[in-house]
Amino acid sequence: MSKISKSAFKRWIISQVKESKLLFKSIPSYIVAFFVVSVIAMNLLANKTIVNENWIALDGGIIISWMTFLCMDVVTKHFGPHAANKMTLFAVLVNLFTCLIFFIVSVIPTKDDYTVFNQIVGGTWFILLSSTIAFIASGLINNSLNFLIGKLFKNNPDGKTAFFMRSYISTFIAQFFDNFIFAFFTFMIFAPIFWDGFSWTFLQVIMCSLTGALLELLMEVVFSPIGYTISRKWKKDGVGEDYFAYIRECSNENIDYRN
Repeated sequence: MSKISKSAFKRWIISQVKESKLLFKSIPSYIVAFFVVSVIAMNLLANKTIVNENWIALDGGIIISWMTFLCMDVVTKHFGPHAANKMTLFAVLVNLFTCLIFFIVSVIPTKDDYTVFNQIVGGTWFILLSSTIAFIASGLINNSLNFLIGKLFKNNPDGKTAFFMRSYISTFIAQFFDNFIFAFFTFMIFAPIFWDGFSWTFLQVIMCSLTGALLELLMEVVFSPIGYTISRKWKKDGVGEDYFAYIRECSNENIDYRN
């Protein structure tokens, strides 16, 4: 790498660090807290299967998955997809760190029998890998689609219709890919190897991904008015103005990153 390239890369790193600090100071803490907690909770709740049929499979994580995607939708609407992607990656890192702590606790020997507890918190490495890949991919898809769909509502980008369409379409598609990627890697790649030949067919993966996404879309429809209310309040209160000012300074363009 040339000296010029190293210098440019160093400036980019410094810029990204400063931008990230401003971003996480600007996003209201309760959203980041709810988002991270929901990601960790989904990982734990996924240990319990609620429904397991040939055409639908649901785990306990579906009870809280709406919160995860609603937080991403609100942040994307106000701060833009780049900011939502950073929040997504931050939550992934926190979740992986939490899983590491849980694993360490699960392997600590004790006099009493904690087998069930250890199995739950210790987790399975390939399920964690599959869920992490699926969540990162679905987060990037959700945030990008949400932003691009919002661009279609030029006349009233802050209206209810715009917010709901952004949320509904992006959530359904992203949740489908989240379910599909997780099921494909877990039940078609790893399970046949590590679970004595147990596996799903490709049709099962598709059907369970689709039915799961439809149910998660229904929950998004129920709770999205909360996200719309939060989004309106943030714009009214001028949340994140320091962050937007820094973005405009870096780009030398007067761009509204909230739509």
